[in-house]
Amino acid sequence: MARISLQDLRHSYLPSPRTEADWALKHMSVDWSDGGAYALLGPSGCGKTTLLNIISGLLTPTEGRVLFGDEDVTDMPPDRRNIAQVFQFPVVYDTMTVYDNLIFPLRNRGVSGADADRKVREIAAMLELDDMLPKRAAGLTADGKQKISLGRGLVRSDVNVIMFDEPLTVIDPHLKWVLRSKLKELHQRVGSTMIYVTHDQTEALTFADQVVVMHEGTVVQIGTPVDLFERPRHTFVGHFIGSPGMNVLPCTVDGGQAVFAGQAVQTADAPTDTNGAKTLEIGVRPEFVSFASDGIPVQVTKVSDAGRYRIVDVQHDAATLKLLVPEGEDIPSGSAHIRLDPAHTRVYADGWMLNGGAAA
Repeated sequence: MARISLQDLRHSYLPSPRTEADWALKHMSVDWSDGGAYALLGPSGCGKTTLLNIISGLLTPTEGRVLFGDEDVTDMPPDRRNIAQVFQFPVVYDTMTVYDNLIFPLRNRGVSGADADRKVREIAAMLELDDMLPKRAAGLTADGKQKISLGRGLVRSDVNVIMFDEPLTVIDPHLKWVLRSKLKELHQRVGSTMIYVTHDQTEALTFADQVVVMHEGTVVQIGTPVDLFERPRHTFVGHFIGSPGMNVLPCTVDGGQAVFAGQAVQTADAPTDTNGAKTLEIGVRPEFVSFASDGIPVQVTKVSDAGRYRIVDVQHDAATLKLLVPEGEDIPSGSAHIRLDPAHTRVYADGWMLNGGAAA
């Protein structure tokens, strides 16, 4: 296991990048602790796989260094980094038994028979593959084969990091939940540093202790699931995390106070310095918007049943907001007023939370 440090990293697939748009990964410095469970989360094309390939050694960054502990591995090939990687599509040897698939990485590294056998059976028990060990891998379902891929990563005790690149994409939705829970349990038992790449917020938030949210080649926030939900540093994080996502509304700032719909809006932090921003917005999640006897005037335009609560769309002029109303509570029709919870309402300048700073 190892602490992973990315120092002043940037990467471009162009030979002579000139503009910011030429960089697939923009400037970042990130530290991941030894033994942590991390998720790289973001939409397709945001740079997740590029970053993973730099950590694994499949790519050499255009700028910056990669350190495992105190060792600079930037120019070190993948086979010398002691990493294990589980890919989106299961990579197994169909003609070999489940047992032989699991023991294969250990035999390649000269691990003795008794030690290797003990480790394989330990991991097989964790993954509930005990009864499948003598069977050929060709007869397994997709989730069974992916368990073998997971097991081959977990069976080694010499790895610095285990990396998962969209490992549950081909898995049945119900089994995804089972395997996500199993991965979390395995991390707690094995204690290896793990990095999980996904575009699925549910996978990221249920697996990781710390989530690295990426957008257009930039790390926009690193935090716990609670941090990302309650204190998104960028409007993208607010949109991407949560269902429905955060309401983002145009505003102005006057005398250290946000103004929306002609009314002063109380926020968690007084917006004293807008830093010459071109765009000012307030962000508040639907969970923290409620109907009130007075406040911002709106029109109720849509009500959607989501089980334990209802999602209500309201509109003020051109601005649309969503709020969540628990099942059984009355919802006004037509004209109404709403209130934004000051403790969870924040001002954003050019996308970044004021008083929160930009990502490294």
